Amino acid sequence: MGPRLLILLYMVLGLFAILGANSAYLSAITFMEWWKDELYQNYFYQYMFLAHLVLGIILVLPFLAFAFAHLKLAYKRKNRRAVKAGFALLWISLILLVSGFALMRVEGFEVRNPNTRSMLYWAHVVTPVLAVWLYVLHRLAGPRIQWRVGASWALAVGAVVIGMVGFHQQDPRKWNVAGPEEGEKYFEPSLARTTTGNFIPAETLMMDEYCKRCHEDTYNDWFHSSHHFSSFNNEPYLFSIKELRDDLMQRDGDVKASRWCAGCHDVVPFMSGAFDDPNFDMENHPTAKAGITCTVCHAITHVNSTKGNAAYTIEEPVHYPFAFSENRALQYVNELLVKAKPAFHNKTFLKPLHKTGEYCSACHKVSLPGELTHYKEWLRGQNHYDNFLLSGVSGSNARAFYFPPKAESNCNGCHMQLEQSTDFGARFFDDSGELKIHDHLYPSANTALPHIRNAPDWVIEEHEQFHQGNLRVDIFGVKEGGTVDRPLTAPIRPEIPVLKPGQTYLFEIVIRTLKLGHIFTQGTADSNQVWLDVKVEDDEGRAGSKRSCG
Repeated sequence: MGPRLLILLYMVLGLFAILGANSAYLSAITFMEWWKDELYQNYFYQYMFLAHLVLGIILVLPFLAFAFAHLKLAYKRKNRRAVKAGFALLWISLILLVSGFALMRVEGFEVRNPNTRSMLYWAHVVTPVLAVWLYVLHRLAGPRIQWRVGASWALAVGAVVIGMVGFHQQDPRKWNVAGPEEGEKYFEPSLARTTTGNFIPAETLMMDEYCKRCHEDTYNDWFHSSHHFSSFNNEPYLFSIKELRDDLMQRDGDVKASRWCAGCHDVVPFMSGAFDDPNFDMENHPTAKAGITCTVCHAITHVNSTKGNAAYTIEEPVHYPFAFSENRALQYVNELLVKAKPAFHNKTFLKPLHKTGEYCSACHKVSLPGELTHYKEWLRGQNHYDNFLLSGVSGSNARAFYFPPKAESNCNGCHMQLEQSTDFGARFFDDSGELKIHDHLYPSANTALPHIRNAPDWVIEEHEQFHQGNLRVDIFGVKEGGTVDRPLTAPIRPEIPVLKPGQTYLFEIVIRTLKLGHIFTQGTADSNQVWLDVKVEDDEGRAGSKRSCG
């Protein structure tokens, strides 16, 4: 080995030493997470992982240059034992490098199959240990090893690891905590809270395009959902909230009571502090058309109660380095970190509470407080949550009228069914062998909003398909004359009454829920009306009059 090659060797060993210290720190955190079943990754950890990637990339060229130059000079040496150990070391090192690059999810070459990634991960974990062992075997077959140098190297690595552990501190905000009491002064009569009691910057809550980079299919579903159009980008809601705020200004001299609406409908302007302004521009303000964003849902840390009226706690989430950078290169580094090490991202934005009906109850259960109505201290509004628990669909009520073949433990089972996807977050949820995500269109009964927006046909079709088989309409009886005080002819089967041409009839209708997990129509009668088209034909199929009734 010549002097130039020796310099290259020292460079490789030096980089490997630093990388080894860095890897020991990362491994220690991984071990602690496995042992304690808690996430210990934080902002400092992300920078150390970035350093791991950078050091690994820097190491590639010097290592390959040394390895093949050394191979060219030594592969014919008579000491075959050393040569064989060297060849084995080279192959193991190449597997180490290749597995590392494969795990990085380089754009255009992303290994998404979880099983394949697991194999690559363990290959990347085991090969460094094998490489050290083979290096020792390789040196034992050759010149005498200078163990003092190795001991010094190990001590230096240990000191660096101890230093990194000292710098490692968990983020001061605890996971999944309820908001402080002092937050009430900002948010009442809404029951929403923030973890600090302070406002959250609007730009932090409006990062949908950022989310789209890795979750495009999820984004496209959400974009056409009622959640996205929950705020002032919803024309019926815009009209309603304008009227309310105008009336509140005349009655109270401020619009604070309208916070009751904002906790669920207008979270971004509400949590960022803009909503209280009586002159808030509902059509042109940057936050006005945000709706319920990706971050709004996924930054909720706690369901404070099942009272509804936005009874949740939300935090300003901690992002990976460079998440807010406008530099394309730094944005790429950020995406690389998220994709290569997504556990911190998952912990921040995906919590066990998202899988519960209680989470949905925060906004899908409503009561009208006295601060809003100046009438009674409490009035019931829409209440999907309690009615779901009382239905046979939940499997938790023996008094239910019917039971489906399989109970649904939460709202997601119906409203967020699985669909095939190639998104970064897609995974194997079942035995189909296909990567899937949960549908974020949230198909439901609201077909009016897609029509108002001129939404694509697939949006309306998915809503309509979701309705199929949910209800059954039975015509129980008829009343000749069309008024409620006329005699009732019922039941109409097995004998069907003969209707007189030109006569008016009142139909007695029974609507039965078949798959629906809550009351139909589930809402106040003045906002949710049901219309039924009835077409009358004679025995020969000739149509008579057609009427719509509500």
